[in-house]
Amino acid sequence: MSETAMLDLDIQIRRRDFSLQARFQAEGGLTALFGRSGAGKTSVVECLAGLLRPESGHIRIGGLALFDHAAGIDLAPERRRVGYVFQNGRLFPHLRVLGNLQYGLKRTPAAERRLGIDDVVGMLGIEALLDRYPATLSGGEKQRVAIGRALLTSPNLLLMDEPLAALDADRKAEILPFIERLRDHAGIPIVYVSHAVDEVIRLADTMVVLSDGRTVAAGEVEDLMSRLDLRPFTGRFEAGAVLNVWVIGHDETYGLTELGFGAGSIWAPAVDLARGTPLRLRIRARDVSLSLTPPTGTATLNVLPGTIVDIEGAAQGGGPHVDVLVNVGAPLIARITRRAVDSLGLRPGQQVYAAIKTSAIDRPSLGLGRNRRPVADS
Repeated sequence: MSETAMLDLDIQIRRRDFSLQARFQAEGGLTALFGRSGAGKTSVVECLAGLLRPESGHIRIGGLALFDHAAGIDLAPERRRVGYVFQNGRLFPHLRVLGNLQYGLKRTPAAERRLGIDDVVGMLGIEALLDRYPATLSGGEKQRVAIGRALLTSPNLLLMDEPLAALDADRKAEILPFIERLRDHAGIPIVYVSHAVDEVIRLADTMVVLSDGRTVAAGEVEDLMSRLDLRPFTGRFEAGAVLNVWVIGHDETYGLTELGFGAGSIWAPAVDLARGTPLRLRIRARDVSLSLTPPTGTATLNVLPGTIVDIEGAAQGGGPHVDVLVNVGAPLIARITRRAVDSLGLRPGQQVYAAIKTSAIDRPSLGLGRNRRPVADS
């Protein structure tokens, strides 16, 4: 199955104490199901896996129907060719890593195998682990092996149900690059369940926001994170914008990297990546300030001219802070005080200058992106 296989889901379940109405389409890559506990994320995954049967609707991957109520199709779980990675690796403790991987491989007839053990071992960087037992592995290592075992079943779809939830920050940082590699090179659609905004922003191509068993919004991460109306669902504290950028060059003297985007560039702490490398940059709203004139006598390197698009709750009462959406050639969000909005007379359509602290752009704010622009002219 190609990397561009369309995942098309439109399902309904209605019961006395439970209701699910989920609908989205995703063009390959990694689709993140995002929402708070009880939003319906795991129920959607169970429907995809065939563990929970919808009452109506359909689930399709490319030209393959996993479920279609109108056509009377409901493939059994074992016929769906779906790989499943859980919060804990659920590895077989009596088998070494190689044995766990071989278990996944042996479940798939030789003629239907798309990946071999060497392919998966190289992709996930687990060469040194093959002779070890699960009890000797770190949490991040266990998850990499679990992902490898699922891939070796040659699935048409990979489900990852909060795979980082049980890991500490260091182990998460260890495994995130491997999930990025999986997204870009595995060649199958991935559905990734999470309630962590930072994971979704770094990994997802498509974001599906769920709340109370319903799809609130679905689309590209960059678009959804710039919508102020979704703040009740995506969370105010972690609010921010996501920009598709690329490496323009490096200032080795000062340890900085210049990142380009559609209308300008941003300086960030140095990243060891080649010129033209696409990245996804997260800029938190709390790290952006606004002024009516270009700031002078400041240490801030990143000052971008823009136009105010929207001000969250500008005419309403509420707390001391508001989020301001600014178009700087890409959507950017600034969190400022309501008093600042009034004293500066800020309004939609007004020209402003957005200042971003270079020191606020840390490594977790940067993830590998997709080539959405030619890099030859970078």
